[in-house]
Amino acid sequence: MKKTVYLVAVDGSEWAGRAAQRAVRLAKLTGASIHLVSVVSWSAYAPLSIENMATRPLDKKHEEAEAMESCIEPILEMLGNEGVDIDYTITWGAPAEVIHKLAKSEKVDMIFAGRRGRSNLFDMLLGSVSNKLAHHAGVPIVLVP
Repeated sequence: MKKTVYLVAVDGSEWAGRAAQRAVRLAKLTGASIHLVSVVSWSAYAPLSIENMATRPLDKKHEEAEAMESCIEPILEMLGNEGVDIDYTITWGAPAEVIHKLAKSEKVDMIFAGRRGRSNLFDMLLGSVSNKLAHHAGVPIVLVP
């Protein structure tokens, strides 16, 4: 029998932290495991931030280490002693698209995401990740305020 898996989108924001906490509370009740995913947003068409205007960072190891330090490790530290199996993925691409594909390929049972994230400018220009997931995820999604 397949174990229930909850996918939690994390981006270092307080909303992502609350989504992870909510997922763990439900996982403890249902025996589910948690899969954290942090997506390093990269697209040749994405708007550049002020700090990336001169040169866009291309050092994947540095970007992945930054995602680990700012997005994954704080969640692992916060939830590590909750008695729930937690693993993680750091990947690249358009966050909503990558999360949707991962949820489908891993056959997750539910997605948890913060209602808002770190990238307010990106969200304003292209639509929020949580909004896109809510409309296209294909599995139940919990948007945590």
